Amino acid sequence: MKDYTGYDKQNVVVLGYGRSGKSAVNALVRLGANVTLTTNEVFSDEDAKQTLSAWGVEIVDGHHPINLLNDTTLIVKNPGIPYTIPFLVEARDRGIPIITEVEIAHHISEAPIYALTGTNGKTTCTYLLGEILENDNNNPILCGNIGYPATDAAMEAGSKNNLIMEMSSFQLLGTIDFRPNIAVITNIYEAHLDYHGSKADYQAAKLRIFQNMTASDLLIFNYKQKELLKDMEINCKVQYFDLHEETDAYSDGEYLIVHGEKIIKVSDIVLKGNHNIENILATLLVAKAHGVSNEAIVKTLRVFGGIPHRLEPLGTVNGVSYYNDSKATNNLATTFALESFSNPIIWIAGGLDRGQSLSELKPYLKHVKAIITFGETKDKFKSLADASKIPVEITQNPNTAVDLAAKLALPGDTVLFSPACASWDQYKDYERRGDHFKEGFHKLV
Repeated sequence: MKDYTGYDKQNVVVLGYGRSGKSAVNALVRLGANVTLTTNEVFSDEDAKQTLSAWGVEIVDGHHPINLLNDTTLIVKNPGIPYTIPFLVEARDRGIPIITEVEIAHHISEAPIYALTGTNGKTTCTYLLGEILENDNNNPILCGNIGYPATDAAMEAGSKNNLIMEMSSFQLLGTIDFRPNIAVITNIYEAHLDYHGSKADYQAAKLRIFQNMTASDLLIFNYKQKELLKDMEINCKVQYFDLHEETDAYSDGEYLIVHGEKIIKVSDIVLKGNHNIENILATLLVAKAHGVSNEAIVKTLRVFGGIPHRLEPLGTVNGVSYYNDSKATNNLATTFALESFSNPIIWIAGGLDRGQSLSELKPYLKHVKAIITFGETKDKFKSLADASKIPVEITQNPNTAVDLAAKLALPGDTVLFSPACASWDQYKDYERRGDHFKEGFHKLV
């Protein structure tokens, strides 16, 4: 951990005490800041309260009073808290900087930072890169949006580590000085409009990842979307990946090719789907920039089967295959899943209604023989099914959907849980939603 003095004696308000808030408080205390923690909920953890009090942290719980801003020089907020709450609106009006804890991680990290973002694929790339580096005898620490706070990772890391940091648009919006050594943007499509307000603002948040990068740094970008970089000031090197176009990393259909060198046969790769080939190509550009051997890359790709809740194969019951794709929280992610199968699909979908249209899913339903839907969007999915002349059933949740699917499916069919929606209408996160679906599957077994 670097001996960074930029937070010393600053009056910092930490907004929210989830994982990122706890990490921020811990780091800021060590860095000499005067910390006030404010939470919307009543702070009931007495042990934590005693510890924070011993550290000199003031706790203001149950609300976010505006008068806290009077002496505040900096706010570190939970990424998920919207900027539209009155406390943050007033802070912005007063010109108080608002950051997320990834900014602190950048300031204190001795380790190089490889930051990965995108609408889809960033988690797969993060885990895959970690596996490749480990197989090449490196010491990566995976952190950020995957669950381990970046600041905790930065406090743990030494100069011989690498921080492999998955980053959401929410986190990136709270960056000022943040500068990774390598940045990956897998793709940028429409998402999180309820938070950002517009597609343009969402894109702008994602593109902040390279705003401070210099000539010694590397940006890895999707060639199909290179127009997004047009007219932008870019001071770092840029490399592109594409499924077909002959660019820095691409596939000729038989091999994956990076900087003109054939790395591995596509048929030897365990992780399937064109979207995953793109994820792999992006990751390989990072690996080669790091100096990873081809042997480590090939070894990894021959066994890496993906991550939990992302097209996760659960098994086969009575000749029917079951897949958990709970991490598919938007239309695009679900189109990738639907395109991955050519046999009949029983599709389970639904969740939080963010106001999105489902019409763009219609061209991908040619193999769908039935739809089972639940949650706030169930009526939208029923309308989609009716318009596509596909039988539809409404159920309570993904767990209850399993029994329905088992009754509808025939040997050779696939039951695909790919919700195309966030989980927050019924679940805390997509992991718990996926686990609930898997519980239903295990009852069948």
